[in-house]
Amino acid sequence: MTPHFLPALVNPPFGDPGLYVDFLFARRALLFDLGELAPLPARKLLRVSDVCISHTHIDHFIGFDLMLRLMLGRDKEVRLYGPPGILRQVENRLGSYSWNLIQSYPTEFVLTVTEFHPDGSAQRASFSSRRVFARENQQELILSGGIVLDEENLRIRAAFLEHSIPCLAFAFEEKLHVNFMKNRLAELGLPVGPWLSEVKRAVLRGEPDDTLVYPAAPGEESVGRGWSIAELKEKVLQVVPGEKITYVTDTAFTDENRRRIVELARGADYLFIEAVFLHVDWERARDRAHLTARQAGELAREAGVTRVFPFHFSPRHLGAEAELRREVAQAFAAPTAAPLQGDEKT
Repeated sequence: MTPHFLPALVNPPFGDPGLYVDFLFARRALLFDLGELAPLPARKLLRVSDVCISHTHIDHFIGFDLMLRLMLGRDKEVRLYGPPGILRQVENRLGSYSWNLIQSYPTEFVLTVTEFHPDGSAQRASFSSRRVFARENQQELILSGGIVLDEENLRIRAAFLEHSIPCLAFAFEEKLHVNFMKNRLAELGLPVGPWLSEVKRAVLRGEPDDTLVYPAAPGEESVGRGWSIAELKEKVLQVVPGEKITYVTDTAFTDENRRRIVELARGADYLFIEAVFLHVDWERARDRAHLTARQAGELAREAGVTRVFPFHFSPRHLGAEAELRREVAQAFAAPTAAPLQGDEKT
């Protein structure tokens, strides 16, 4: 299956948390958390359309200023999603600067912020450079099923975790993965062109299999017979479940958190999960509401993910990166789930 998305951690595992998801066939990207963003070149940051914030501890939000500075002076809209309080925090951040010159800019940067609450309610408001980033267009929403973004073929789902404050974990899902086999198109004498995008959209919308499509080369009218979607699925299309990327950080290892993480990450192609401490320090991890490497690996195994990528290692374990990764890998590969020392009922 040809991937459509490329996820990569923004920083090394001892650095600030953050995940960049690049769209390989569109000029677009997503960010999960806004820690230190210096490793991302401007051209990559300018692709970002949506930002998901787990919580606003400084190592997860300090990059907001760099993103803001880069977006100013450009016609650009960014959507940001976060936990309770994020609207006020963004408003305060924007209000901490002097904007007496910004109304002379010929461009408009708009930041639309959605604040998500555990009961499924949400508030959304926008902040425009043309109106000196005053809060406007506020509305009340209900986000059922934890879904914070729902597009034709993309979905982002959030789950609340406990980290002494509410903290969000996120799952990015491609609803269906549709690929064309170019060799089969050539064998059938079918041209490559915009009609293929129309077929893809029809499949994603769930159009009936007897829907007819008329192939045409770019800039030309269709010639020849119509092809049903059923025929195209059989001969030139690959339609399979889409990719899934899950991001989990800053969470206590409690029964409820464990259940929510496993449910959110189930079957993910990629699980990016914090592994802050070696398991010998499980009591410290418990007291600080973080995961050990062994706990992270077990959660990945329980969720049945394909790949696990640990990050957010504690500076306490500088020099022990290999050991942290080994603990995650061993727990992930374990055939049975032995009770973990430090597992506590809550």
